[in-house]
Amino acid sequence: MLKTITRAVLALTAAVPAALAVNAVLAPLGLSPVAAAYAQAGDAAFLQSLGNRLTAIVNSTGSTAEKRAQVLPILTHDVDVDAIGRFCLGRFWRFATPAQQEQYLTLFHQVLVNSITGKLGDYRGVSISVGQATSENGDGLVPTVIDRPGQAPVNVQWKISNASGAPKVIDIVAEGVSLSINERDDYASYLAHHGNSVQALIDALTRQVSHAS
Repeated sequence: MLKTITRAVLALTAAVPAALAVNAVLAPLGLSPVAAAYAQAGDAAFLQSLGNRLTAIVNSTGSTAEKRAQVLPILTHDVDVDAIGRFCLGRFWRFATPAQQEQYLTLFHQVLVNSITGKLGDYRGVSISVGQATSENGDGLVPTVIDRPGQAPVNVQWKISNASGAPKVIDIVAEGVSLSINERDDYASYLAHHGNSVQALIDALTRQVSHAS
């Protein structure tokens, strides 16, 4: 599970800062060009800072354990994992008990972190080119092209939300595939084959976490 999330967020750990042009055309949102420019400049600064910190970790010579310890607070602070997790569970979030919701989000965090940090050593010598930042339905969209040695470039678009009062990554679209939508479809398929039982999904995630530990 979470293979798409793993690939996409691993791409985030490869991000490096680059100049971002501002697109001030946000008439459908009712924002003035000046307000739009400030909002997108804020998203640009957020991504640049995030890229700086993650690149330093990825390219360091530290052990996997050391890199994991450094990535964890960044993932917690700059990626809205709870929002992604709720979206991935879809309509079944409403059917889960409060205890199941809490357990599911805890497991979602653990599976995601294990998948990402377990492969930090595989990413070296990465570069990124950043395109023009835009907005959609109030969220910032930052297109990038990520290059890795010996592999084809990957087109990745970052969706950034400021709904919580601070910018956070809420989705990553790699080569046109949304990690959130793809994972939600996977979960829906799993649940459909297991009596639409949220507990069955929780049990599967628990086994996955146990095997990784």
